[in-house]
Amino acid sequence: MKEESLGEITLRKYEKPYQLNSRELVKKICLSLGLLQPGDSRDVIVDILLALLNARKQKKEMDLEEIKSRVIKLRKNNNYELKGIANSNIRRQLKRLRDVFIVEKKANNYRISEFEGLKKIFEEKIEKFYIISIVKRIKEYLDELEKIN
Repeated sequence: MKEESLGEITLRKYEKPYQLNSRELVKKICLSLGLLQPGDSRDVIVDILLALLNARKQKKEMDLEEIKSRVIKLRKNNNYELKGIANSNIRRQLKRLRDVFIVEKKANNYRISEFEGLKKIFEEKIEKFYIISIVKRIKEYLDELEKIN
Protein backbone atom coordinates (compact mmCIF):
# COMPACT_ATOMS: atom_id res chain seq x y z
CA MET A 1 0.00 0.00 0.00
CA LYS A 2 1.35 3.42 -0.97
CA GLU A 3 1.71 6.30 1.48
CA GLU A 4 1.00 8.79 -1.31
CA SER A 5 -2.35 10.56 -1.03
CA LEU A 6 -4.75 10.37 -3.95
CA GLY A 7 -6.21 13.74 -3.08
CA GLU A 8 -6.27 16.30 -0.35
CA ILE A 9 -7.90 19.59 0.51
CA THR A 10 -7.42 22.11 3.27
CA LEU A 11 -10.36 24.26 4.28
CA ARG A 12 -10.12 27.32 6.50
CA LYS A 13 -12.81 29.59 7.90
CA TYR A 14 -12.20 33.33 8.03
CA GLU A 15 -14.25 36.32 9.09
CA LYS A 16 -17.15 37.40 6.89
CA PRO A 17 -16.08 39.11 3.65
CA TYR A 18 -16.89 42.77 4.25
CA GLN A 19 -15.47 45.65 2.23
CA LEU A 20 -12.78 43.68 0.42
CA ASN A 21 -11.63 44.48 -3.11
CA SER A 22 -11.53 41.73 -5.73
CA ARG A 23 -7.88 40.81 -5.08
CA GLU A 24 -8.46 40.58 -1.33
CA LEU A 25 -11.52 38.38 -1.94
CA VAL A 26 -9.57 36.08 -4.26
CA LYS A 27 -6.77 35.91 -1.69
CA LYS A 28 -9.25 34.87 1.04
CA ILE A 29 -10.67 32.23 -1.30
CA CYS A 30 -7.16 30.88 -1.93
CA LEU A 31 -6.46 30.88 1.80
CA SER A 32 -9.83 29.26 2.53
CA LEU A 33 -9.17 26.46 0.03
CA GLY A 34 -5.61 25.87 1.22
CA LEU A 35 -4.10 27.11 -2.03
CA LEU A 36 -2.21 29.77 -0.10
CA GLN A 37 -0.74 29.53 3.38
CA PRO A 38 -1.42 32.27 5.95
CA GLY A 39 1.43 34.79 6.00
CA ASP A 40 2.82 33.51 2.69
CA SER A 41 4.55 36.34 0.82
CA ARG A 42 4.57 34.35 -2.41
CA ASP A 43 0.97 34.87 -3.38
CA VAL A 44 1.23 34.83 -7.18
CA ILE A 45 -1.56 32.21 -7.24
CA VAL A 46 -3.94 35.02 -6.26
CA ASP A 47 -3.03 37.04 -9.35
CA ILE A 48 -3.17 33.96 -11.59
CA LEU A 49 -6.68 33.18 -10.41
CA LEU A 50 -7.70 36.84 -10.68
CA ALA A 51 -6.37 37.00 -14.26
CA LEU A 52 -8.33 33.87 -15.18
CA LEU A 53 -11.47 35.21 -13.51
CA ASN A 54 -11.16 38.46 -15.47
CA ALA A 55 -10.76 36.48 -18.71
CA ARG A 56 -13.81 34.38 -17.79
CA LYS A 57 -16.02 37.45 -18.24
CA GLN A 58 -15.16 37.41 -21.96
CA LYS A 59 -15.17 33.59 -22.08
CA LYS A 60 -11.51 33.80 -23.02
CA GLU A 61 -8.92 31.07 -22.71
CA MET A 62 -5.30 32.08 -22.19
CA ASP A 63 -1.95 30.47 -22.78
CA LEU A 64 0.89 30.58 -20.26
CA GLU A 65 2.49 33.72 -21.69
CA GLU A 66 -0.76 35.69 -21.63
CA ILE A 67 -1.43 34.61 -18.06
CA LYS A 68 2.10 35.64 -17.09
CA SER A 69 1.67 39.01 -18.81
CA ARG A 70 -1.60 39.67 -16.99
CA VAL A 71 -0.12 38.57 -13.67
CA ILE A 72 2.81 40.96 -14.10
CA LYS A 73 0.41 43.79 -14.94
CA LEU A 74 -1.78 43.03 -11.91
CA ARG A 75 1.21 42.86 -9.58
CA LYS A 76 2.68 46.12 -10.92
CA ASN A 77 -0.69 47.91 -10.66
CA ASN A 78 -0.97 46.84 -7.01
CA ASN A 79 2.69 47.60 -6.18
CA TYR A 80 3.55 43.98 -5.36
CA GLU A 81 6.97 42.48 -5.92
CA LEU A 82 7.36 40.38 -9.04
CA LYS A 83 7.98 37.20 -7.04
CA GLY A 84 6.97 33.82 -8.40
CA ILE A 85 6.47 34.85 -12.01
CA ALA A 86 8.79 32.29 -13.57
CA ASN A 87 7.02 30.12 -16.14
CA SER A 88 7.73 27.01 -14.08
CA ASN A 89 6.06 28.51 -10.99
CA ILE A 90 3.05 29.77 -12.92
CA ARG A 91 2.63 26.28 -14.41
CA ARG A 92 2.88 24.77 -10.92
CA GLN A 93 0.22 27.13 -9.57
CA LEU A 94 -2.05 26.40 -12.54
CA LYS A 95 -1.63 22.69 -11.79
CA ARG A 96 -2.71 23.30 -8.20
CA LEU A 97 -5.80 25.15 -9.46
CA ARG A 98 -6.49 22.27 -11.86
CA ASP A 99 -6.11 19.73 -9.05
CA VAL A 100 -9.03 21.34 -7.18
CA PHE A 101 -11.09 21.62 -10.39
CA ILE A 102 -11.11 25.43 -10.54
CA VAL A 103 -9.07 25.63 -13.75
CA GLU A 104 -9.02 23.38 -16.77
CA LYS A 105 -6.47 23.05 -19.55
CA LYS A 106 -7.50 22.70 -23.16
CA ALA A 107 -4.60 22.16 -25.55
CA ASN A 108 -2.12 24.75 -24.25
CA ASN A 109 -4.75 27.16 -22.98
CA TYR A 110 -6.21 27.60 -19.53
CA ARG A 111 -9.59 28.80 -18.36
CA ILE A 112 -11.86 28.76 -15.35
CA SER A 113 -13.65 25.38 -15.53
CA GLU A 114 -16.39 25.64 -18.14
CA PHE A 115 -16.33 29.43 -17.59
CA GLU A 116 -18.49 28.83 -14.52
CA GLY A 117 -18.64 30.95 -11.40
CA LEU A 118 -16.38 29.92 -8.53
CA LYS A 119 -19.35 29.30 -6.24
CA LYS A 120 -20.85 26.81 -8.68
CA ILE A 121 -17.47 25.12 -9.19
CA PHE A 122 -17.02 24.86 -5.44
CA GLU A 123 -20.50 23.42 -4.89
CA GLU A 124 -20.49 20.94 -7.76
CA LYS A 125 -16.87 19.85 -8.06
CA ILE A 126 -15.28 20.42 -4.67
CA GLU A 127 -18.10 20.16 -2.13
CA LYS A 128 -20.29 17.50 -3.79
CA PHE A 129 -17.57 15.44 -5.44
CA TYR A 130 -14.06 15.94 -4.07
CA ILE A 131 -14.81 16.39 -0.38
CA ILE A 132 -17.41 13.61 -0.38
CA SER A 133 -14.96 11.18 -1.99
CA ILE A 134 -12.31 12.01 0.62
CA VAL A 135 -14.77 11.62 3.49
CA LYS A 136 -16.00 8.32 2.03
CA ARG A 137 -12.45 6.94 1.90
CA ILE A 138 -11.76 8.04 5.48
CA LYS A 139 -14.91 6.19 6.54
CA GLU A 140 -13.64 3.07 4.76
CA TYR A 141 -10.48 3.23 6.86
CA LEU A 142 -12.57 3.76 10.00
CA ASP A 143 -14.73 0.74 9.09
CA GLU A 144 -11.63 -1.41 8.60
CA LEU A 145 -10.29 -0.30 11.95
CA GLU A 146 -13.59 -1.22 13.61
CA LYS A 147 -13.35 -4.70 12.11
CA ILE A 148 -9.93 -5.41 13.59
CA ASN A 149 -10.33 -3.70 16.99
